[in-house]
Amino acid sequence: MPVKNRFAELLPEITAWRRDLHENPEILFETHRTSAIVAEKLKEFGCDEIVTGIGRTGVVGVINGKSDTSGKVIGLRADMDALPIHEQTGLDYKSKVDGAMHACGHDGHTAMLLGAAKYLSETRNFDGKVVVIFQPAEEGGGGGKEMCDDGMMDRWGIQEVYGMHNWPGKPVGSFAIRPGAFFAAADQFEMTIEGKGGHAAKPQETIDTTVVASQIVIALQTIASRNVDPVEQVVVSVTSFETSSKAHNVIPQTVHLRGTVRTLSAGMRDLAEKRLIEIAEGIATTFGATADVDYVRGYPIMVNSEAQTEFAAEVAKSVSGACEYAPLVMGGEDFAFMLEERPGAYILVGNGDTASVHHPEYNFADEAIPAGCSWWAEIVEQRMPAG
Repeated sequence: MPVKNRFAELLPEITAWRRDLHENPEILFETHRTSAIVAEKLKEFGCDEIVTGIGRTGVVGVINGKSDTSGKVIGLRADMDALPIHEQTGLDYKSKVDGAMHACGHDGHTAMLLGAAKYLSETRNFDGKVVVIFQPAEEGGGGGKEMCDDGMMDRWGIQEVYGMHNWPGKPVGSFAIRPGAFFAAADQFEMTIEGKGGHAAKPQETIDTTVVASQIVIALQTIASRNVDPVEQVVVSVTSFETSSKAHNVIPQTVHLRGTVRTLSAGMRDLAEKRLIEIAEGIATTFGATADVDYVRGYPIMVNSEAQTEFAAEVAKSVSGACEYAPLVMGGEDFAFMLEERPGAYILVGNGDTASVHHPEYNFADEAIPAGCSWWAEIVEQRMPAG
């Protein structure tokens, strides 16, 4: 396929971009260097319009096809931000920033979309417009929402939007996708358990918040085991347990708990929030303590549109020869905000036998670049064929 051949030629150049981004990771909305490089590359490619500062540090580029009789406008999105993790890969191009690394492959996503933008700017073998979207703050900052809130979809008339993520454990360059709910809603909670502190040798004079909080941690697991239909999906994880005292002989006055809740339907999201608050407050009251729960809804459920998913799978088959049916993912993905505004689809591309994402030894597989770039380009050329 000509597209794949061109990306094989471009592979050393795109790999160099990717490794430079890997060496210089930036977290959340602080993608100033990355955004500047993206804007510079898009200008170099000859994009017809380049706008920075969308969603704080996001970058948008517009590429016009040879013709525009269809009036179609397709958005292609890649994320740019890194994670607050200390890299342990030992790579020659490992992170130069202490406590920050591209542990999720966003360096690869950005490089692949830049590669596709370069090709599409060269060939323009399509009828319509392409909007390439480079988003900051996917890792918990909601950069996708901020770009949408800045009016990105209406400003450029985007009609469909497509996203991609690398996937360790799948063969390099292979694809997987599913229609409907795909990635989970990612909510978080904090709670403060207040009791009566005192001497550890006189527990009868206290209301022991460590015991109360421990009971709450265990009881929260009954949301999945006893409140939810077993064929549904919900994850409730307490990830932080912090007492107000670190002494061996003090029963703490206060305990702080933090955690996350992941669900794949609106009804389950409501149920999990309701039961979490009821359980925490009920158990605390039973022991004579109080529980103040702050429950925050984060990324929504990411839902792939049926028609666009079927099309994206066919494109993947044309690139790699096959496209698997992807499993449900309980991780969150803020591309969900874009899919709430426009129909579209999100696909996984294999990253080979590597460490999992968010691991200090993870690394993006450069060998996946031609397949990823080809999928982007084929989405455009097959959805908006020239002539």
